[in-house]
This record gives sequence, C-alpha cells and structure tokens, in this order.
Amino acid sequence: MGRATKVVLAYSGGVDTSVCIPYLKQEWGVEEVITLAADLGQGDELEPVREKALKSGATESLVVDATESFVKDYAFAALQANALYENRYPLSTALARPLIAKLLVDAAQKYGADAVAHGCTGKGNDQVRFDVSIAALNPKLKVLAPAREWGMSREETIAYGERFGIPSPVKKSSPYSIDRNLLGRSIEAGPLEDPKHEPLEEIYLMTKAIADTPDEPEYVEIGFEKGIPTQLNGRATAPVELIKQLNTMAGNHGVGRIDMVENRLVGIKSREIYETPALLVLIQAHRDLESLTLTADVTHYKRGIEETYSQMIYNGLWYSPLKGALDAFVQKTQERVSGTVKIKLFKGNATIVGRWSDQSLYTPDLATYGADDKFDHKAAEGFIYVWGLPTRIWSQQNH
Repeated sequence: MGRATKVVLAYSGGVDTSVCIPYLKQEWGVEEVITLAADLGQGDELEPVREKALKSGATESLVVDATESFVKDYAFAALQANALYENRYPLSTALARPLIAKLLVDAAQKYGADAVAHGCTGKGNDQVRFDVSIAALNPKLKVLAPAREWGMSREETIAYGERFGIPSPVKKSSPYSIDRNLLGRSIEAGPLEDPKHEPLEEIYLMTKAIADTPDEPEYVEIGFEKGIPTQLNGRATAPVELIKQLNTMAGNHGVGRIDMVENRLVGIKSREIYETPALLVLIQAHRDLESLTLTADVTHYKRGIEETYSQMIYNGLWYSPLKGALDAFVQKTQERVSGTVKIKLFKGNATIVGRWSDQSLYTPDLATYGADDKFDHKAAEGFIYVWGLPTRIWSQQNH
C-alpha cells in the first residue's frame, strides 16, 4: 500500500465511508483525511453529510455540486453514443464514477494530498472504475481502499465505528443496496439476490406501477441539436432541468424500469434493478433521430461502436485512449443529428410516433408507392444482377 500522510476520501455519509476515516488514521497511519461528497442531483441534503464527516474525524469536509457537469460532460456524451450496457442498462450509476474520480484527483492536487481513497468492496464494479480512472488522471497518486482490505462484517464495521464516536444506524437498515443520482436509481441485494424473486413495489421511487399510471397517454416532443437534447415540447430547456422534467413525465407513466442479470467486470453475475426514466427515453429518441439523419453505412457501423463504448464505460475505461478515439468518431457522426422526436408515454411504454428534421435523408418522392414515385424501377434489374453475381457464381460451382 505505501504510507500516505494526507488523503482525500470519496464520502457518502454511510457506514463504510464514515468508518474509513478513523480506520485510515488508526490502522494505516494517515495524518489527515479530507472527505469529498459529490452532489450529482441525488436529492439528499448534503450539509448533514458534511457535518458527519467532521464528527467522524475528517480534517476538512468538501461538498461539490457537479450535477451540471455530470449531465453535460458525461451523460450527454454517453447519450450521443446510445450507450446501453448489454443493450439494456443506460449506465446511470457507472457514469458517475469517472466524474467522482476526477473530483478526487482535482482535490488531491489542490490540497497537496499524496493519496485518494474510496469505500468500495472487492466484489463490485465501482472499485475498478475508481482505481483505473484515478490512475489515468494521475498515475503518481496512491489509491487506498480500506473496505476492500479490512475484512470486517457489517456488524463489525458498525462496532468499529462506534469505538470512534460514529453512531450506528438508528433505524433498521434496508436489506437493499441503493445508489442514486439525477440519472436514476440502482437497487440490489436483499431479496433481489434471488433472480426468480419478483421485486416488491416498495423499492421503486421514480416510476409508478402500471396500475397507478394515468389512463390517458401523454405526448412529449424532444428537440435535439447535434445529438444533444435542448428542447422539451418546443421550449429551450437547460440540461439538468430537461433530465428532471423528463424523469417526472416518463416515471409518471411507469416508463424506465429495468430488471436484469448483468455480467460484472469482476466475473460474477449480479441481479440489478434500475430506474432510469429520462435516460431510456432520450436514448430511444436519439437513436430514432439518427435513423432519419445518418446514412445507412454510418448507422450500421456506429452500432458496433456503441456496444464497445458502453462496455468501456461499464468497465471503468472512461479516460482510456480508445474511449477518446471513439469520442472523436461519435462527435463527427452527430453533426447532422438535429431535429425533433415525438414520443407517446402510456402504461409503461415510450412509443415513438413521429420524427422530423431539416437534416432528414428521408425522401418522400423516392419512398412513396403513389403517383409521385420518382424511383427508377428499371434500374433495379441491373443492380440486382451485379449485387447477386457472387452468390450466383458460388451456386453454379456447388450445384
């Protein structure tokens, strides 16, 4: 591990990250622990979190509002790439990790720390995302992960904290492990560890049960400029506000629930529940607008890139050279992706019912089967002859 004297700790206010403070000082000889809590729109009041860090022994307790950067620099970049891990999960939690890593590295530089720390365990994806991102941003900085090494059970961790004045959780802790930010919620553990167990309705906060959704559909028009959502129902809407409004609208109609068994980077399968109303609707709308504005070859090639891109985010490689190269490709494709997509929200479904764009490659004169048809039907015969020539030659040789 190596000795560290001043450490910046990613801090949430929970049991593990609180216990990390005295543990780093008592067991690992750290002199100063500076905590950093990132406000990513999770809706919590962070002042009590800041105060708890100081009571737990932190020298300084930082709270950084990074919500706007989270949406503009991370979520929207992933949206332009239609990033869905295993074609289902829009990476709402994973996207927060490279940003928090950047905040840790920036704070370490500002305060002259020689190490950063996090409270991740050894079984999850987040430890990889933090460690690799930090190494990419500053390879000289040590990364400490006390919870990965201390080998204490939850009960032992709470007891250790109590020895240093950290109060144990007063209410019976939920059996679920929940992470949330502006983009959504992830829920795991407890009864959900049995993949055949149907999730109880109590775990959902952002999305209504279908039985409780409105009996009339709601339509929403999302306007994009170069692949970035900028308008809701014809009104210019700032990034954070756009996500908030769309979360509310889509969640009200039961849109945005995901129940999946995903493949973690560390080699195990994990049953995860996600609520990501806005992000799922935006990816669906953005992908549809691309079908109108991108050529066939770019569209098809980009699909393969999107899978790689989503895997890289999930696997903690946001700051890697390949991700940077793919960003350049994605940005080039987005130059024409401007227009509007109309979506019908109803009973758990977000259905695209219309799309239009000044950059549209859809040509009515060529697409129509009516009297206005301008397509040269005579050209089809020669085209088919040349197109099918390799197949015909192969067939002649094998029959």
